[in-house]
Amino acid sequence: MTVKNEYAIKPMSVSHIWLSARLYTFNFWSVLLFSKKFTVLLVPEGTAKVKQFRLPRIFPVLAILLLAGFTFLGFGVVKDYLSLKAKVPHMAPLEAENALLQKQLVQMASRIDAVTLDMAKLGKQDKKLKTLARQVGAEDKEKFRGIGGSDSILLDPKENLRKADGKMIRAIHRSLDNLESDIEQRKEDNAELAKFLDDQKMLLASTPSIWPTKGWLSSRFGYRTSPFTKKKEFHRGIDISARSGSPILSPANGLVIFNGWQSGYGRVIVMKHAKGFKTKYAHLKKSLIKKGQHVKKGTKIGLVGSSGRTTGSHLHYEVHLNNAPVNPLRYIFN
Repeated sequence: MTVKNEYAIKPMSVSHIWLSARLYTFNFWSVLLFSKKFTVLLVPEGTAKVKQFRLPRIFPVLAILLLAGFTFLGFGVVKDYLSLKAKVPHMAPLEAENALLQKQLVQMASRIDAVTLDMAKLGKQDKKLKTLARQVGAEDKEKFRGIGGSDSILLDPKENLRKADGKMIRAIHRSLDNLESDIEQRKEDNAELAKFLDDQKMLLASTPSIWPTKGWLSSRFGYRTSPFTKKKEFHRGIDISARSGSPILSPANGLVIFNGWQSGYGRVIVMKHAKGFKTKYAHLKKSLIKKGQHVKKGTKIGLVGSSGRTTGSHLHYEVHLNNAPVNPLRYIFN
């Protein structure tokens, strides 16, 4: 005997389930959009009294919007977190490279400061050397021209437009190395040149290189006709005609080895200089120095006169090198 159960649950098809979900969703949004208020029931356990609250329609709408906003924000935060987490392994090498570049830049700045200071010192030294060179008559200006260069990478505009990286840092260090080497070489060259110019200055100071008095040349060095005998004779110096009492200056640093009277020359001064030079001044009106006195170049040593055998006021001036008379005009620079 078969019993038929009229209340048995019949299986539902997929189409029935989809249709029920659509109806439920439609009813939810219909209530949400068209109901003015909502009643919220709080049912506690046991026999406690049920509580209910009536809320305006805007509350659930705001709740849904807030939930959607927080959900979207949460997805964004998670996405950013995962992105940063993926980049972290690549950040450590970059930070280490950045720290190394900063350290190299600090070292480079220190080296640049040192090079700048050395260049300033060399500039002052060059000015002194140029002044000294002018004093001794040096004309080779190539000795005073600085020569240097930069690394080719620093002259490439494309490289200069790039971010300062290890390649650029190394190029700058190479240029600084070359510049420091050039500076050291210039220091050595300048030291040698300074010594040479100092020696030349001392030699020039001890060489009879200026006119002993102002006037005009009335008789030259060498053979001439004597104004007294009208015969040919060797004139051992030069005659400079000048007014009586005109000052006579020492043409070089020296020591007075004679100060007195000589036959034919009248009042005479003889000075000894370095490098085998001696000078003689004759026909003086007056001597202003003493024997044994050290005299500097340009010092006033006497007055032009006409003492001794002479036809008028003038200075007879002789230069001797290693006890042999030489032409004074060969050594006068001014």
